[in-house]
Formats: sequence, C-alpha cells, structure tokens
Amino acid sequence: MTGQVFVNRTLNLKKIKYIGLDMDHTLVRYHTENFERLSHTKIIEKLILRKKYPDELKNLKFVYNAAIRGLVIDREKGNLLKLNRHAAIRASYHGLKSLDFKTHQNLYKSTYIDLSSKNFLAIDTAFSISLAVLYAQIVDLKDANPTNLTYPDYATIADDILDSLDEAHRDGSLKDEVKKNLSHYIIKDEEVVRGLEKFKRHGKKIFVVTNSDFHYTKLLLDYAVLPFLKDHKSWQDLFEIVVTFAQKPKFFYENNRYLKVDPQTGMMSNIEEKLSPGLYQGGSAKQFTKDLDLDGDDILYIGDHIYGDILRLKKDCNWRTAMVLEELHEELENNKKAMPLVVEIENLMRKKEPMEDELTDLMTARIEKLKVDDSHIDSLQKTITEIDAQISQLIKKQQSLYNPSWGQLMRAGNEESYLAYQVDRYACIYMSTLSKLLELSPRTYFRSPRKPLSHEIV
Repeated sequence: MTGQVFVNRTLNLKKIKYIGLDMDHTLVRYHTENFERLSHTKIIEKLILRKKYPDELKNLKFVYNAAIRGLVIDREKGNLLKLNRHAAIRASYHGLKSLDFKTHQNLYKSTYIDLSSKNFLAIDTAFSISLAVLYAQIVDLKDANPTNLTYPDYATIADDILDSLDEAHRDGSLKDEVKKNLSHYIIKDEEVVRGLEKFKRHGKKIFVVTNSDFHYTKLLLDYAVLPFLKDHKSWQDLFEIVVTFAQKPKFFYENNRYLKVDPQTGMMSNIEEKLSPGLYQGGSAKQFTKDLDLDGDDILYIGDHIYGDILRLKKDCNWRTAMVLEELHEELENNKKAMPLVVEIENLMRKKEPMEDELTDLMTARIEKLKVDDSHIDSLQKTITEIDAQISQLIKKQQSLYNPSWGQLMRAGNEESYLAYQVDRYACIYMSTLSKLLELSPRTYFRSPRKPLSHEIV
C-alpha cells in the first residue's frame, strides 16, 4: 500500500508513458445512490410499457443497501448470492429475505457456482445495483401471490430487467435526466483535474476510453473537468486522445476501426492514417498500441468495471491495470470502527483453539478405549460453547457496521469475497477514487507485498 492506493502487482509509474481513463465512475464521479434510484425508476417504466408488467411496480421504493457490487443473481431460483474467492456461496437471499441454513442447504448443498453458466448474472458494476434491487423486489411480488400469472418465471424477470436497463442506457432515457440536473447526479472533483495536469507536466500522456457517445462525453467533461483547468484551455488539450462509444470490453479484443470525430459538430469520418491526438469513436486497443508504437507495459488503464475495464483487458492485452472501487472508502472507514471487535474476536479464537486441540486428542483417546477424564471433556465442551457464543455476538456486532444485508464488500465471512479475488487477480493496483492515485508522485514505485503461503504462517 502507498497511501490509499493498494498494490497487487509491482508497478513503476516512472515507466508508464500513457495513462488511460474510463469516464463514468472513474474520471467523472457520480452520486451513485441518486443515479441508481433514477435507473430503478426508468427500468420500472420500461417494464410496464414494453414488457406489460403490472402498474403495482410503480409503488416500489428504491432500497440502495439491498444489494452491493459483487453479488450474483441465480436466474432460475430467484436468489441473490454472495460468493467467496472459490465461488462457494457464503450468503443467500430469495428476493429480499435471507435464506435460512436449512433452505440454503436444500437448494445448494456445497455447490460451487459456475459463473460462465447462463443461469447466473453477475452484479459487477455500480450501474447494476438498481438491477439487483429491483429483481429482488419483483421476486417478492411474484411470490406473494403464486397463483397470479402476472409475472413470468424468475429467469425471464432477470432478462426483462437487464434488457430494460440496457435500453435505458442506449436510448438516452437515463442521460436525458442527468443532463437536466447535472449537480444531482455528477460530482465535481477539482483534485482529479489538478492531479491530471500534474501528471501531464511530468510527461505522462493522458487518454480517455469510454462507452458513452461523443455528446454525453462532451457534456460531462465540460461540466466536471473544464472549470478546473489551469494549464490547458480545454479538456481536448489535456487529453491526448479521447475515444467515445468504444464498446468495451470488445475494444480490448476485437479489431474495430476508428472513426474521427469533429469536436465542433460530433460528425464522424473515416480515417486511414495512424492515430494522432484528437477525438475518435470505436477502434481497438490493438491498433492504439500499434499506431502509437507502444508496448503494453507502457500503458496504465484505470476503470471501475471489473469485467468491462479490467478482466478482459488483462486477459486480451498486456496493458497494466488499475481499478477504482468507490465503495472502498466506506469499507475502510468501517474497518477502523470494527478493529476493536476484530481484536476481541482474535483473542477469543486464540483462547479457544488450544482447547479444541485438547478436546480432539481426548475424544480420539476415548474412541481408542484409552482412559480419559470425562468431567474434563465436559468442562472443555462447555467452555468452548460459551466462547463460541461470545464470538458469534461479536461477529454480529462487527457485521452490523457494514451493509445490513451483505456485510463487507471485500470479504465473505472470514474469506475473501469473489469481488476481492477478481480485483486481486486482475488489477495491478486499486483505490477508492482516481484522486488517491493522482495525489502521489508520477514517479511512484508500487511494490507488491509478499503474501505468505499457508505453510509459511507460523
């Protein structure tokens, strides 16, 4: 860790020539709860209008903390799942109701989720929170009257919500509302602009690759970047290249052609020459690297979407990667609050473990017909049970500091969450906001920590 930037793989910023940025939730921050509430509303409108869902959906209120990033929807069973790093289920809800242990075991036993299966839908971006919340709410409505055929099966509900969300992004339904009230949805962050200009003074070339169209990109950059520029007249001077409608993750593995965009009109034209500073649409990472005569290690790309920005990039290109996890700020604050409880839990565990070892030896000896003190066995079992009860209460207190339904973002119980595993595997570095990176020196050397193997832990 260097400051508030966390390191998975060694990265020397001094050797990075180009720094690429996703726009939404990375370069330009959102008031996420406000935007997801709007998204929730727009999905409902489309479900009623396009999919003929009942008007009672209009009565649903958006509950922001009913879902977190990293969950998985079980389309067939109507469940939301939280997985550990091995894709084993560590928490489960049917609709908005937590599944009890017996029900969970009957449904899943010791199942490891195959995320490549079409039965599962990952909630892997902040733009998907509204999808997960609404899915849980409609599952509850469907279950409330099982003989009512108003609602389709669970899988179709998931598909209909996803289709409606995609349509709301495509047809401008969401962006039109954002345009009307930018301050309600978009956060201006002067520190990001200051940091970008500092990095450019140190010779770094900054570029943007976004899935948003030119007009929306211009609107947000005019609003969130332009007012704070000191060394540049416009954001077009700050950014070497801006690629709009990039169709990530396809941008990272397909060979689509670039179109040149006129910054005054947004009109597009074909180009035959190599990329040069300017505005573009489409294109590919492969041509970007080739035309600018770069190696993958010369480029650091920063995004917020584990699949669209980080995973496919890491698999299909050899650019360096950084991930923005806005939820990390709150998680870190809660970790500080939880630390006294964590220490107390660890102390109790250290007290309990020798007793468990002793009990194991005594029970083994009893089975082997050796002489043992039964009263001592009973005493050990009683003490262990009492300590377990104490630990259980402390864990409940600890988890209450985080999301009330799902607990920590980066942990599933005592294990890493699947999201944490993905971040660890595919992101070289990660942080809560872009400004955390930009406040550091452009020559910073990020050293990955040595992680002990299980057999090395004493």
